[in-house]
Amino acid sequence: MKLTIINEPLLEFGTGTHVCPRTGIEHMGVYDKRDELRRTELRIGVVGRGEGVDLLDEWLERCRDGIERKQGSNLLNLFRGFGGINQDYGFLTRLINSPQYTRTLKKSEITKVVGLPSRSERVERAVELYYEQIRFLAENRSVDVIVCVMPNEMFDSVTSANDTDEEEGGELEHNFRRILKAKCMHLGTPLQLVREKTMVITKHTGDQQDAATKAWNFCTALYYKGNRTIPWRLVEDTAKLRSCYIGIGFYKSRDGETVSSSLAQVFDEFGHGIILRGTPVSIDKKNRHPYLDAEQAYRLLTDALEEYDRALAHMPARIVVHKSSHFRDSEREGFLRALDEKGIGSKDFVSITDTDIRLFGDKDYPPKRGTLLSLSEEEGILYTRGTVDFYKTYPGMYVPSPLRVTVYEQDSSLETLCEEILGLTKMNWNNTQMDGRLPITLECAKKIGDIMKYVGSGEKPQVSYSFYM
Repeated sequence: MKLTIINEPLLEFGTGTHVCPRTGIEHMGVYDKRDELRRTELRIGVVGRGEGVDLLDEWLERCRDGIERKQGSNLLNLFRGFGGINQDYGFLTRLINSPQYTRTLKKSEITKVVGLPSRSERVERAVELYYEQIRFLAENRSVDVIVCVMPNEMFDSVTSANDTDEEEGGELEHNFRRILKAKCMHLGTPLQLVREKTMVITKHTGDQQDAATKAWNFCTALYYKGNRTIPWRLVEDTAKLRSCYIGIGFYKSRDGETVSSSLAQVFDEFGHGIILRGTPVSIDKKNRHPYLDAEQAYRLLTDALEEYDRALAHMPARIVVHKSSHFRDSEREGFLRALDEKGIGSKDFVSITDTDIRLFGDKDYPPKRGTLLSLSEEEGILYTRGTVDFYKTYPGMYVPSPLRVTVYEQDSSLETLCEEILGLTKMNWNNTQMDGRLPITLECAKKIGDIMKYVGSGEKPQVSYSFYM
């Protein structure tokens, strides 16, 4: 056994590098500032009731002006103030919202939805209510992203069941956010959902994030979704082979009868990626775990590599496959056949799962993020969440759970693979805190599966992660 601490991976921004997304954007600007095609204005469509639209108007104005950091805390790097979003600073983009880009929901319609007897009915009617207005904006207004403002009572009514819903356990799964995103996918405009109460800032926020942190996450998500470019990327290591990272996950159908594979692909450290949908897979009768047979594995990886070739006009020199379960012999056989046909010689098949093993840190803090306990050359325990030196604390509420990293086909060292995993945890543009638990490959695959189950088999899903986050 060997214990090592992996250094915090650096991110690249407009004029330099830093470990922290917020600090990097604030001092060096977004990475894609050098892109001539980057948009310096984002048109924000809005759907919500009158009060919710007013709250969003006020919130966007606060985001433009900037928001002071959380008061009463000496953790300056963790609770960084938000300097604003405009064309001269940070994001180098201005947000434009207007009554012309706004569709207001009638109070009477909201009341009807809340009053429906079962949650499934409330979800379906709420989706239709928003969809009608989203479609109008997507088809008749030049908007880059649409913000859906949820009234508090409607949110509560579609996320919780009441006494008349006892029979719903056997029905199809109903999830408002996932169904709405799936239904609107063909319109080609990403959505951002926000609750009214999250935009009401008081001195006593309770279990909510502080206002500045909310602004960082909200504006970064809007920027990524509306601009279709990236605010930061991992620093390129020119000494390494150009790699393609692939994440494979599984999701159940809405009726729970079938399991399909979903694939999230991150092309490289630039963050370029696409989404693919797999096919129904087999279930192990002993442990009920899903898996790919050799032909399914071959076809899935072949499709991914062909998409890579279409996008970048060349094949990668190295493939890294991340999977949220162990690799079976049939899966390895199919993946190796696809790589052999495409002439790709360097590969690493990496299983990333949970573990019951825990390490003890110094004093009252958990182990540092980046702590790696190597059990062998092929297996280790990696802390992707833990004490962060830059924050001078552990920024979590619960005891962090490390990941078990197991390598099945290995051309790289375990430490190198864990360095890559740690870097890929920072490539989620839905969160500006720098200590994500899962690499974006698997985080994305999970999000895709949550929504893909609502996309009809005859419908073509969007290939950008912005439609799923």
